[in-house]
Amino acid sequence: MTFLGVLLAAFAACVALRKPIYHHRKVLFAVTVAIDLAFVVGLTVGMPRALWEIFVVLVQKCTLALALFVVVMYIGVLPKDSKLHRWLDPIRGDLSIVACLLALGHMGLYLDVYAPVLMEAVGVKGNLVASFVVALVVFALLLVLGATSFVFVKKRMEKTFWKKVQRLAYPFFFLVYVHLMMILLPAAMSGAAKAQMSIAVYTAVFGVYAVLRVVRAVADRKTSAS
Repeated sequence: MTFLGVLLAAFAACVALRKPIYHHRKVLFAVTVAIDLAFVVGLTVGMPRALWEIFVVLVQKCTLALALFVVVMYIGVLPKDSKLHRWLDPIRGDLSIVACLLALGHMGLYLDVYAPVLMEAVGVKGNLVASFVVALVVFALLLVLGATSFVFVKKRMEKTFWKKVQRLAYPFFFLVYVHLMMILLPAAMSGAAKAQMSIAVYTAVFGVYAVLRVVRAVADRKTSAS
């Protein structure tokens, strides 16, 4: 499955490029914005087919953004004293911002495509309306989480309030999963093997995260109590 390949590549890149990401985050953000702009150019005036196919997979289908969000999710549930957590935690916010910026390309495209259709509400299937509503909530949470992930914004917010805002990441991740299921289930129920495989993979990824999140919460409570 394409997503698993992108996820593994994204994780490997985060581990290998941790230092340049940490020390040159502004360059990383600029490159990400450039990718979004190139995607818009490809939509409007076109680009070489081979290059466009890469943009379709990574940006239009939101595969790279989702992979980075998953990396961010799992960094948050790693044991605090583990080498991997100590290595990646300092760039967690930067990865969140990159994922948010990349997701804007995907969301902007589909909002532009489906919003006019849904406004007319003629012959529109219920699952499409429901998935669009969920997508709007995800979009709102994305903007809040993305904006508050910037270091200069974080420094200007009261620490306790900032932590409360960041807890919106949990409903965000949950609704991302719900949105994926709404998109994939109709095809999966009609027998599409690719959709069924995608559901299995996403359910495993998000399910394991949910279990690890509970384990981490229990461990943190025991540490606080002691």
